[in-house]
Amino acid sequence: MAPLVCFTLDFLSLLNKLIFANLGHRPIRTLLSVLAIAVEVTMILTLVGVSYGTLDESAQRARGVGADIVFRPPGSSALGLSTAPMSEKIPAILMNEPHVAFAMGTVVLPLGGGFDSVTGLDLDQFTKLNGGFHFLEGGPMVNDDELIVDEVYARQKKWHVGDTVDLINHQWRVAGIFEPGKLARIAVKMHALQTDTGNPGHLSQIYVKLDDPKRADAEVDALRAKYPGYQIFTMEYFTSLLSINNVGLLKNFIYVVIGISIIVGFITVFMAMYTAVLERTREIGILKAVGGSSGLILNILFRETFALALLGAALGIVLTYGTQWLMKHAVHASLVQETVYSWWPIATGIAVAGALLGAIVPGIKAVKQDVTEALSYE
Repeated sequence: MAPLVCFTLDFLSLLNKLIFANLGHRPIRTLLSVLAIAVEVTMILTLVGVSYGTLDESAQRARGVGADIVFRPPGSSALGLSTAPMSEKIPAILMNEPHVAFAMGTVVLPLGGGFDSVTGLDLDQFTKLNGGFHFLEGGPMVNDDELIVDEVYARQKKWHVGDTVDLINHQWRVAGIFEPGKLARIAVKMHALQTDTGNPGHLSQIYVKLDDPKRADAEVDALRAKYPGYQIFTMEYFTSLLSINNVGLLKNFIYVVIGISIIVGFITVFMAMYTAVLERTREIGILKAVGGSSGLILNILFRETFALALLGAALGIVLTYGTQWLMKHAVHASLVQETVYSWWPIATGIAVAGALLGAIVPGIKAVKQDVTEALSYE
């Protein structure tokens, strides 16, 4: 048994050396194949990282408000607000509820088609809720045409205290830059935003602070019974909704990108392996002439493909740190990319699966080659 095991190990070692020699013999094609698979993996991991990172960052800012309950209009969702906002009288009504220590409303206006938005709030009320913003430069808004912005967004947009910026068809003066992590990237006076959006006396959402945070679940049930139709959540549950699994459109988009990536990997490996089979027609004929089985030939091709896929996946993982650096220095306020380690084996598996699929047809062509024709091939 021992000699058989040694022979098997020696044979596998020799086979692996042959495979890497074949890959090294055609460096340009090998490099392009690895690079194409790497782009496939990087594309998947970057999209997943941006999705996780942006949603997690939004959840972190929501938790930074310091509220225990979020009170939202009927028809709203985790990432969007209803077009029919709530009356600004509701916070005062909520403060008459048992165990409600404080309630504060805000107005939210999305900017463009991205994740950026402007939040209208009352700074005095916001300070009562959680202690307020910590200003790094400047200070709070005094006039209706002033705004404050967090340090991350200000750095991305190159805004400074005293600058005049154009938002929502309005000129605003940057009054202060605050420490990020609370509620919003950009904040203005609430009544100013209500006037600009044509919604005087209305709110987008309300934050509720309880006298005992442990009563959050019970208080949510009580409020839902009194205010049917409104979207009322504990802050813990609301932030848990900010995940890929709860955002159907984003989840479907990721699946589409994965499908495209598999096609890219399939085409890349198919072309590389098909060309390799044509170039090695005589080599395959020699293997068959000396007794090499169809299984051996397929083994060699699939091992080469597997090696290409693993090398490409490894390079793709490394490249995601490059896209992460790019996100951090180019659009770090709008998009945040995380390193999602749990997706490394998933992306690698997708790359390997696509590559092996691409090697099937060239492999079948290789094993069907006639020995006589293959040996006479020039």
